[in-house]
Amino acid sequence: MGRNPWFETVAEAQRRAKKYLPSTVYGALVAGSERGRTLDDNTGAFAELGFAPRVVGHHAQRDLSTTVLGVESAIPVVISPTGVQAVHPDGEVAVARAAANRGVIMGLSSFASKPVEEVAEANPNTFYQMYWTGTRDAMAQRMERARAAGAKALIATLDWSFSHGRDWGSPAIPEKIDLKTMVKLAPNVLPHPRWLWTFAKSGRIPDLTTPNLQPPGGTAPTFFGAYGEWMQTTPPTWDDVKWMREEWGGPFMLKGVSRVDDAKRAVDVGVSGISVSNHGGNNLDTTPASIRLLPSIAEAVGDEIEVLLDGGVRRGGDVAKALALGARAVLIGRAYLWGLAANGQAGVENVLDILRGGLDSAVLGLGHSSIHELTPDDLVVPDGFTRTAGAPRTAGSAG
Repeated sequence: MGRNPWFETVAEAQRRAKKYLPSTVYGALVAGSERGRTLDDNTGAFAELGFAPRVVGHHAQRDLSTTVLGVESAIPVVISPTGVQAVHPDGEVAVARAAANRGVIMGLSSFASKPVEEVAEANPNTFYQMYWTGTRDAMAQRMERARAAGAKALIATLDWSFSHGRDWGSPAIPEKIDLKTMVKLAPNVLPHPRWLWTFAKSGRIPDLTTPNLQPPGGTAPTFFGAYGEWMQTTPPTWDDVKWMREEWGGPFMLKGVSRVDDAKRAVDVGVSGISVSNHGGNNLDTTPASIRLLPSIAEAVGDEIEVLLDGGVRRGGDVAKALALGARAVLIGRAYLWGLAANGQAGVENVLDILRGGLDSAVLGLGHSSIHELTPDDLVVPDGFTRTAGAPRTAGSAG
């Protein structure tokens, strides 16, 4: 009898992904930087938070729905944009279909392996993500393309500082996949025949290009070509962020905020929302977990713009904890990638079902009828748990 493709936790999906994927692909998904302190803290911090459940007064029906930047979502979870995927031949299209089937918003990276037109067709509620890379003319053209494809919001990710080096070693990612590269990678790939067979059946191999950065009349750059352009682009100013927001002309989220003063500046330039994020632990190591930074940022600007959290969410209970501390919704990255590796589109749906079930259990146990009723009173927050960056310290504030 074959193994049941269903899995009951994201941790099990990750275990299956590790067995299924070549180590270079799996290592690229785990990522992290330097010592991996931020990577570990993103997940570990959620475990430090406790629930304070109620024994009487539970509600038979719970409302888990919300809106993010004006777009309806069945649960307060958004697919976080991730770069070039060699996980599954259907890549972001499979993820978009899964999200659409579960009523969830799809975030698509400009570094994705599938074009925005295909992804938006699979899920009309698609948010398009961009880095500050290339000329303003090039960025305006990319925004226009996303707008024409039907993207409903723009996510700008600006926190990347090109941190290099991992104590456990970085995976060897090739510039492109050709015969020479395939021979070189054979010892890494052949022990994973199911992954190889999945791509072989599709008639496609991971080409490691970025079709959403393809210029009109040109060819799509490779991931490293796009990465090189990004590294050589002069970093943006707040005036550039304002230009980006105005050029887009619709709902606009700034991703990668970890400081109160940055959150306030984001309000000043007119963003619709921000994501409290440390780039999944892939940026400056020892940046505190996103959930530790969330309360002070939500308190500072949560009445003016939407505040989301990205980083470390693996359970529905994590979603509830983020909402209780001020987030409107969360973004997930690795969690759905593990699901995609474990069982394709159905695996991503499985992950979203796990998060929905865990969130519903938390709302039930805490005695609420809606996710919008969650507050810090529903949690046991250890002394010194929170961190505040970019704001004047007051007596008794956590360090």
